[in-house]
Amino acid sequence: MDLRELSDEVEAVSAGYARRFGIERTPEWLMLKLTEEVGELTRAFLRLTGQGRTSAPAEELQAGLGAELADVVCHAVLLARHHGVDLDAAIAAKWLVWKPPQP
Repeated sequence: MDLRELSDEVEAVSAGYARRFGIERTPEWLMLKLTEEVGELTRAFLRLTGQGRTSAPAEELQAGLGAELADVVCHAVLLARHHGVDLDAAIAAKWLVWKPPQP
């Protein structure tokens, strides 16, 4: 799956969520939701690394980290979509420009 395809799919999910719960997805809500998800990712990381309260098995903690990473990525994609950011181009310009040449 590429980022454009992912953007379309997470937009459909987010729009359905907003309808179901009566949420207006304003630019501020999108940013605050991303921030909330980063906080949840931080909590999952702390639990996984033994720096937070937990009694869960390691597999559950690892799965929790993955789930929160997915939330952060999807909300970042939604924010980019809302603001018309081409993530493929932005990633290529910011990150992949440093990619080592292939031998």
